[in-house]
Amino acid sequence: MPQLALDGAALTYDDEGPRDGDGVPLVFIHGWTANRHRWDHQMAHFATKRRVIRLDLRGHGESDGSARTIEELAGDVIALLDQLKVDRFIPVGHSMGGMIAQTLALGHPERIERLVLVNSISRMTYSRGRGLLMAASTLAPFKLFVAANIQRAFAPGYPREEIREYIRASSATPQEVVMTCYAAMRTFDVLDRVGEIRTPTLLVHGYHDIQLPVAQMLRMAKAFPDALVRIVDAGHELPVEKPAELTAALDSFVPHRA
Repeated sequence: MPQLALDGAALTYDDEGPRDGDGVPLVFIHGWTANRHRWDHQMAHFATKRRVIRLDLRGHGESDGSARTIEELAGDVIALLDQLKVDRFIPVGHSMGGMIAQTLALGHPERIERLVLVNSISRMTYSRGRGLLMAASTLAPFKLFVAANIQRAFAPGYPREEIREYIRASSATPQEVVMTCYAAMRTFDVLDRVGEIRTPTLLVHGYHDIQLPVAQMLRMAKAFPDALVRIVDAGHELPVEKPAELTAALDSFVPHRA
């Protein structure tokens, strides 16, 4: 597995598929407490015909280092792509990864071919009561805090044993990284700027997502000048709950060479 040494961290990544393949590279960016294997289905599908890149964000998966702000995580993605000599690309971001993808689109519009946001939003909005509950949840024992958040990320009926595996994997993320990224997501707000993103954008969201509800995504979608919305019968963890449906949505959206 290749790694990039960067600013006190070693970022683990995969770079697969033909360099002269079907369009610009897809760059997959995972979410909070997850890792690059959230995208296994999409990587297997697209790597047969185009270049695909994914990474473990710092402090996640097999990357070390300390995660900080959304902007700094976006900087890591750009640094990796510069190292790989990738100019234009299509970022595909899930949840926190979608926040990173929006940051990339706003900061480097000349490099973004298209944009895909999966179960992500531009601003976290919640009632005063919900805000107090979220703040109070950070005082719970660490493993209980992670377990509660991951448990509610899946739609009703998803296999419990599989959820327990994801909870175990998420709990292995260093506590400092988990809490710092949690705070970064809660304060992330580019809703007033997404109108600047002129590139075609695909918004794919789980109907049963209670972490980042559909209503908040639709509010965001109205601000995009050129957005396509797809709602899927899934929860917040759409890449693993309905991987084939997500892959099909991506395949129909990304441009292909004739």
